[in-house]
Amino acid sequence: MSAHDIHAGHDDHHDHDDLHVSMGDYVKGFILAVILTAIPFYLVMNDVITDRTTAAAVLGLFAIVQVVVHMVYFLHMNGKIQGGWTLLSTIFTVIFLAIAIAGTLWVMFHMNTNMMPGHEMHQAADHAGHTAPAVVTP
Repeated sequence: MSAHDIHAGHDDHHDHDDLHVSMGDYVKGFILAVILTAIPFYLVMNDVITDRTTAAAVLGLFAIVQVVVHMVYFLHMNGKIQGGWTLLSTIFTVIFLAIAIAGTLWVMFHMNTNMMPGHEMHQAADHAGHTAPAVVTP
C-alpha cells in the first residue's frame, strides 16, 4: 500500500477555498492604492480644501477606501474564504474598534469639559442663574 492509497480519500470531506489570484489582480490593487495615495497627497500639498474639518473627513474617507482595497486585493478577503469567517471576524474587529474609539473620544471630551480650570465659575452661573462673585468679602 502506497502513501497515495492511504491518503486517497483524505481531501474528499474538506471544503476548499477556490482562491484564484492572478497578476492582474495585484496590478489593479497596486494602481488603486497609488491613486488613493496620490489624490490625498495632492489635496494636502496644494491646500485644495481649506476647511480643516472637511479635509479630515475627506482624508479619512480616502484612508477607509484604501484599507478596503488592500483587504480585497492583497489580503484576498471576501465572503467565500473559510466559509465567511474571515470576513465576519474582520467586521467584528471594525465594530469593536469603532466602539472603543468613540467611547474614548466621548470620555476625553467630557473630561475636558468638566475638569478644565475655571469650570467652577461656569457651574455656579448655571445653577444660580447668574455669575458667582470672584472674591467673597466678609
